[in-house]
Amino acid sequence: MAAAAHRRLAIGILLFATFMDLLDVTIVQVALPAIAADLQAPDMAVEWVVSGYLLAFAVALVTGGRLGDIFGRKRMFLLGVAGFTLASGLCAGAWTIEVLISARVLQGLLAAAMVPQLLATLQSLFPPRERAPWYGLIGATTGLAAVAGPLLGGVLVDADLWGLSWRTIFLINLPVGIAIVILAAAFVPETRSRHPLRVDLRGVLLLSAGLLCLMVPLVEGRTLEWPAWLLLPVATGIGLLFGFIAHCRRRQAFDSSAVLPLRLFRNRGFTAGVIAQSVFQASLNAFTLPFVFYLQLALGHSALSAGLSLLAFSLGSMVATAAAVPLVPKLGRHLVTVGAALMGTGFLWTFLIVSAEGLSFTPWSAALPMALAGVGLSAVVIPLVDVALATVPIDDAGAASGVLTTFQQLGAAAGVAISMTVFFTVVDGDWSSANALAALRSSVALALIGLAIVAATSFTLPGARAARDRRQSAELTADHAADPRRINRLLTAGPTESARSPRDSRGLERE
Repeated sequence: MAAAAHRRLAIGILLFATFMDLLDVTIVQVALPAIAADLQAPDMAVEWVVSGYLLAFAVALVTGGRLGDIFGRKRMFLLGVAGFTLASGLCAGAWTIEVLISARVLQGLLAAAMVPQLLATLQSLFPPRERAPWYGLIGATTGLAAVAGPLLGGVLVDADLWGLSWRTIFLINLPVGIAIVILAAAFVPETRSRHPLRVDLRGVLLLSAGLLCLMVPLVEGRTLEWPAWLLLPVATGIGLLFGFIAHCRRRQAFDSSAVLPLRLFRNRGFTAGVIAQSVFQASLNAFTLPFVFYLQLALGHSALSAGLSLLAFSLGSMVATAAAVPLVPKLGRHLVTVGAALMGTGFLWTFLIVSAEGLSFTPWSAALPMALAGVGLSAVVIPLVDVALATVPIDDAGAASGVLTTFQQLGAAAGVAISMTVFFTVVDGDWSSANALAALRSSVALALIGLAIVAATSFTLPGARAARDRRQSAELTADHAADPRRINRLLTAGPTESARSPRDSRGLERE
């Protein structure tokens, strides 16, 4: 009993650190206008406060997990949390936008050392059948961070504690991070992989350089008035990405440790899942960030009011999660189609209300359509990973999950860069209601186009039967690892006993 309690405490500590990371992603959104005003930053520069964090997290995520496998997950977790806390202090004390962006990139890199250790440690400490409640709790934590982030950010910015304004959104990480380090050092056990893969540092550097060469012209092009020489970094970025692909092929053939296992993309269903995941995250950010800027800079809303405008969206997502989970085995990919349609409808409906009400718009005016969009969010997110992995071999499930998460973050960063570039280009310094509304219309159009791509891509995802067959295969594999005699009973028994066996598809897919 004591050992079980100790394991639960250890995972709870890791989960709380993950909550801190998720909160740091959402809390900054409503604070961006205040950051831009205080640091006298150009409109386009504030994009890097969000996209710099997401890019750094995405490219370092797989490496962070592998370093934990090699050197110890507790050790990497402690390093990640301690560094993340110090980087938060640097964010709070930033005196220029350049310093803040650099600190946010550092935060993203250290979050990549911290976050992967949660699932890896969970798999080490708990057998498959005991993981399901924890996966549910991880999902609930994600929803809670989505709700708490914009609200807490709005409260802290508006409260202007000690005259620190937006800086308090980063300062709150300091006592939390210190507490997590102390608790983790005392209660989290050390675990390692028995067969860890090598770190593909060259692959990470090639991917990072290639993405930066593409992102910098996209974000800074408007400020520089789109000079012809911007084609040079774009061409360089494309060349680096081709070099990255060639490197991954060689590395995979040599020792299977490539940061991006390209063989996974031979699977049509998985490739469709990667596209749907990345485009969906891009669409989500294409709506939310311009919406927050429009509310604060065009309509004059406070940071708290802007946060409250996203509350119904987050609550709709949380409520829909419980309903979506049992529908996954029945509807499978069709749930993704419906979710994209609902989310697009909610976004469009919200925009129409904003257009009609103008300066009289309040956070409660669009509560219903925003809640509908939140329902659509859960309908996409809940089944997407399981369905995308449905035809991936069990042995590749861990790598495939890492690739999906990486592309999720890359899609989010691309969504921020593209939508905010379009938004600020249309605004062009004129924050009058009509002009800003035209800019918001452009961003909403991008989000709707992305969601249409997600809906179309969903028809090429694996069907519900493939997902069910894979879950059963995963269960038999795990049962055999735990008790070879039981696998014989399941194989020789009829469908009754097999149907009674408990399943934990998410946990097993990560085995």
